[in-house]
Amino acid sequence: MGPRARHCRPLLAAALTSVLLAPVTAVSAAAATPRIPAPAPTRRILAGTFDGSGHGSDRPADGHVTCHAPHQPALAARLSHEIHAALSSRTGTVSVVVHDDLGLTCTLAGRRQYDSASVAKVLIMEALLRRAEGLGRRLTRWEARNARPMIVHSDNITAWRLWTSLGHSYLNGFLARARTRATVLGHGGYWGLTRTTAADQMRLLEVLTSSHSFLRTRAYGLALLAEVRPDQRWGVPAGMPRGMKAHVKNGWLPRSTHGWRVHSVGAFTGKGRAYRIVVLSHDNPTKAYGVRTIERIARAVHRNLGPGRGRGRGLTPETAVNEEPDGSAPYGPVPGRDEPEPDATP
Repeated sequence: MGPRARHCRPLLAAALTSVLLAPVTAVSAAAATPRIPAPAPTRRILAGTFDGSGHGSDRPADGHVTCHAPHQPALAARLSHEIHAALSSRTGTVSVVVHDDLGLTCTLAGRRQYDSASVAKVLIMEALLRRAEGLGRRLTRWEARNARPMIVHSDNITAWRLWTSLGHSYLNGFLARARTRATVLGHGGYWGLTRTTAADQMRLLEVLTSSHSFLRTRAYGLALLAEVRPDQRWGVPAGMPRGMKAHVKNGWLPRSTHGWRVHSVGAFTGKGRAYRIVVLSHDNPTKAYGVRTIERIARAVHRNLGPGRGRGRGLTPETAVNEEPDGSAPYGPVPGRDEPEPDATP
């Protein structure tokens, strides 16, 4: 061996040692912690924009929300205008569905798909209740101990336990029974990557609120949604009049495409009036920005549908919004499990 070869050999051994000792990144279905991204540049687009990919929305050609109320056409026209005004200065992608018990409906991009984030916990809870009914029993102590923190505190460990206990086959059967049309369960343990639409989230809310629902124990689920802890009650309760009761669940998740997903779904009851609001969004630069967009829409709905003249619940101060994600899915793509959305944007 020449002098030059003897000199290179230690360098080669050091390089090999460095490669072999480098850490290997792994993704765990049970404990995937997303990174918090820096605020992404925003682009101004119409709420519910359809990009021609085949995965857009059912929005009208002009991008306006459409409300119908057979017995109150003036109310429908006014609410359409006010929701559109609430969105007129906002960036991002937004879907809205509103139903009340007197026949009013509002829809904007109701069939656009989003990562569900923590609103998937409503599906998990409903399926859990239905399974117990099918077995002719109440929730077991273990089921109840997991269901409560999953909803009230948006706990992810208990959500994963119940998701795993139910299994994809049962959950898919429940979705069919609820007449959802476009909700696709997340792979493996990634319940937060369930793809859903505002229209399907409204169908799941109506499982809990309709007097004709197949879910007999829906009052149990509504009670849990009414107890969601105060710092997670932003979103659709904004502007709610006094005397109304909110049953709410939110989701808040940043990812490497589409920025922050910020979702809020809720049912409102009281004084002889009941209605439901679903707002799903992504392409939000921050969580606080998405919260404010949702609350502007909600305030318009409550102002028109909420009975009485009591002072409404105010908007959540941006300084009170915690920018931590809900932890329901990793920040980046999950290899082999999480295909990029067809209309994904950086």
